[in-house]
Parts: sequence; structure tokens; C-alpha cells
Amino acid sequence: MRIDILTLFPEMFEGPFANSIIKRAVDRNLVSIYVNNFRNYTHDRHKIVDDCPYGGGAGMVLKPEPIFEAVEDLAGKPYVKNPKKPVILLSPQGRIFDQKIARQLSSCESLILICGHYEGFDERICQHLATDEISIGDYVLSGGEPAAIVMVDAIVRLIPGAIDELSAADDSFSRGLLEYPQYTRPAEYRNLSVPDILLSGNHSEIEKWRRAQALKRTLERRPDLLQTAMLTKEEEKMLSKLLAEESE
Repeated sequence: MRIDILTLFPEMFEGPFANSIIKRAVDRNLVSIYVNNFRNYTHDRHKIVDDCPYGGGAGMVLKPEPIFEAVEDLAGKPYVKNPKKPVILLSPQGRIFDQKIARQLSSCESLILICGHYEGFDERICQHLATDEISIGDYVLSGGEPAAIVMVDAIVRLIPGAIDELSAADDSFSRGLLEYPQYTRPAEYRNLSVPDILLSGNHSEIEKWRRAQALKRTLERRPDLLQTAMLTKEEEKMLSKLLAEESE
């Protein structure tokens, strides 16, 4: 997979992309990540990328010319929208990013992520370049760079070979549930003990306990996830039991 990021602040990506899972995926040639300053696609002496909005109003708007030319340089000219090669605006007006979207994007041939700034994008960018607009949450950021880092991290770890597949399958949100509680040595610390079941060596019972705990934790902390979670018949019975206990 190839990921291109269009930004005005390329230095913000140096640390996050030089460490951990992303670096290992790059070193294994599973993904190539390129950070592009779209200010380089301007043609005036001052490299201006923004201007006042037509009709008046506060703030500045990102101009279409440098972003159009940057995308055309990366995706080809004439530019044609391709669902296998998404061009995504990181915008508070976009749909909320989640594990399902991360999984979908991890199977794409390439991605172009465009980091917004100021009061947003000229609408012609949204209508004629972007295949999608995505937000990472209902809060205000100074720009799209932190959102791009979050998305790249979530997407890259789902590329086959980036991490252990069993670890990915157990992660929170992978099946729509939060992850079960985890413990490690020592078995007792400050009179706080690891649950006996985890020391039993009975792997089938441990697995059953973990699934029950994942359901319980999700019910307590994120019950909204249960509406779309992928549950087995046994897990549905576990959930029914938990709901009955809760209502007592």
C-alpha cells in the first residue's frame, strides 16, 4: 500500500512514523508513506495557499489550485476518482472514523490524506477531488495532521504482516467489543490477585471467561457498541444473562 499525506506541516509526522508498528511495516515493505507539502504546488512568490472567503466572513479558506495540482501529480492527470485509491479530506464535517472504516481502507491500493487548516477547503476540492471526508471525533483540532497520524496508525496495523494476527483479532473494537481485562506477573501484588481462572491452565475456560469479561466491560462502558457487535450464539446467551443480572 502507498499512503500520501498532503500537509502544510510535514515535520509533524517525523516522530510518529519513525517508530513502532508503522516503522516496522515500512521496513518490511508492507506500506510506503510519503509526506508532501502542498505549498510546493503554488506558483506565486509567497507560496500562498489560502485566501479570504467569497461573501465575507471570518478566517481563511484553502485555495483549490495547489491541492488540485498536488493530487493530480500523485494520482495522475486527468484525475479520475477511484474507490480503490481514495482521496480523503480530514475535516470536522466528515463521517466519524472507526474500526470498520480502518479495515476498509487497509485493503486499498493507495490513499491520499489531505490535512485541512484554517476555515476549511474551497468546496470545489470537496466536490471534485475528494472521494470521502473523515473526522476522528467531535472536537476541534488546529489542523488535520493529528487526525492523519491516528488514521495511518489504525490502518497500517491492519495490513497483513504488520502485527501478529491474533493480537489484532483481540483488540478492542475488532469485533465490536472492548477488550477483556489483561494481567501479567506477579500473580499477587499488594494483596491484589490475578483471577484464578487465568492460572488454571484450562484454555477453553479461560477463553470463555475472556469473552464474558469483554461483553461485561462493553455493556458497562460502551453499551452502544452492542447494537452492531458481531456476537456468536454463545455470546448472545452470555449477554442475555448479564442483562438479566443488571436488571435484578
